[in-house]
Amino acid sequence: MKRFYPVSLLVLSVLAGCTTVGPDYRLPEQAAMQRPAAQGRFANADGQLASAQAVAGRWWQLYHDPVLNQLVEQARAANTDLRVASANLQKALAVASEVNAEAGPHAAMSASAERARISGQSMLLEEPLPVTNLGDEGIRVAYQLDLFGKLKRGEQAAEANSEAVAAARDLAAITVTAETVRSYVQICSANHGYQVVQQQLGLQQKQLELTRRLASAGRMTATDVLRAQAQRDSVNAALPAYQAQRDAARYRLAMLLGKAPAEALPAAALACAQEPQLTQPIPVGDGRALLARRPDVKQAERRLAQSSAMIGVATADLYPSITLGASAGFTGFVEDLGKRSTQRFGFGPLISWSIPDSGSMARVRAAKADNAAALAHFDGVVLNALREVETSLSLYAKDLQRLTLLRSARDNAREAAAQNRRLYQAGRAPYLTSLDADRTMVSGEQAVAMAESQLAQDQVNLFLALGGGWEDAASVAKPDQH
Repeated sequence: MKRFYPVSLLVLSVLAGCTTVGPDYRLPEQAAMQRPAAQGRFANADGQLASAQAVAGRWWQLYHDPVLNQLVEQARAANTDLRVASANLQKALAVASEVNAEAGPHAAMSASAERARISGQSMLLEEPLPVTNLGDEGIRVAYQLDLFGKLKRGEQAAEANSEAVAAARDLAAITVTAETVRSYVQICSANHGYQVVQQQLGLQQKQLELTRRLASAGRMTATDVLRAQAQRDSVNAALPAYQAQRDAARYRLAMLLGKAPAEALPAAALACAQEPQLTQPIPVGDGRALLARRPDVKQAERRLAQSSAMIGVATADLYPSITLGASAGFTGFVEDLGKRSTQRFGFGPLISWSIPDSGSMARVRAAKADNAAALAHFDGVVLNALREVETSLSLYAKDLQRLTLLRSARDNAREAAAQNRRLYQAGRAPYLTSLDADRTMVSGEQAVAMAESQLAQDQVNLFLALGGGWEDAASVAKPDQH
């Protein structure tokens, strides 16, 4: 026991001076997220199109469209990207549990039996020893002392990693939601545009039939008939494009719902012929709420925290490692195992230390460089989030102004076309004048349909940039901790 005292004193003295090396994580003061300009109101939130109210968690319900609500719920339940993200989160949580377990005691059992001959000279004997049956069985318990915080920093890094993966799952949730809404809107827009063209095609067909009758009566020429037919065919040529757009949106929606393109989709979704409409200004909140809400910002911030913890892990490798261990068992002839003569036991600390060299210091410098890169990436994500919202707000406002002007132009073109058609039928205006008026009207109708579609897409882009919709996503169960 006297020989054990110096070792005990050494362990106690080391324990008394132990500390957690590496920086304690806090958000840097120079981070872009800390700037006052990043925390305030959005410059393009004018109050008529957007309000400063908090972003709605289930923002797609602002459209009051039951079909859309059903599609979003189906996508959240069956989308393959969300399944991958959920599995990745389960893996990250399991890894974090594994890292946390390193801070506890570890036990191992062993048993062996062999027929062997022990070297005689190992026993300081000149004669060989006989061949015998040897056995060993025992148990060992070890506990690593976290003197310099290596295990603690490892736990912090693993926890930050699992939180970053959780944020990645949230990001997948809002992306899938937005793309589901976008695909539905595109189906509605394609059907709407198709109906507009069909209506214009019907007018042009009537105009062609009238021109043919007038030509048969000698009041029009064959050239006029060809011009009317060309105008009808030109309008008719727009139909395949809308059909292709509808099919592409339909197949994209099927994929988002976890279906094959040939599988049936809800009939109401395919029959939608008008883009969903909002009846209130879009709630956008402010910069502070945006940066606290967006999953990609949280993911980048957690990666920054993880890289900070890894500096501590690398620094702790420069210091000694002490493990307290104890073992007991039986070693001897197989037939004598369990007897007092074969008993063995031992306990005490194991000190290991790889003396720091240039490679060890390089790993610390590399960890610090990773931390600097993570901070730069975090700043970039923050600035990009603000840019996306401001850009989406500006485009939404400008496209709404454009739609208002296009609707006015279309209404005027409709009236002009109707007046020219009456004058032409009464013989008071040439046919080319009526034809040009019809072309202007058709272009106006199609421009309005396209502008309405673009405005609906602008709304989806804005909601996606705002980063809401993940809060009530299906929770992922943590692995069993028992």
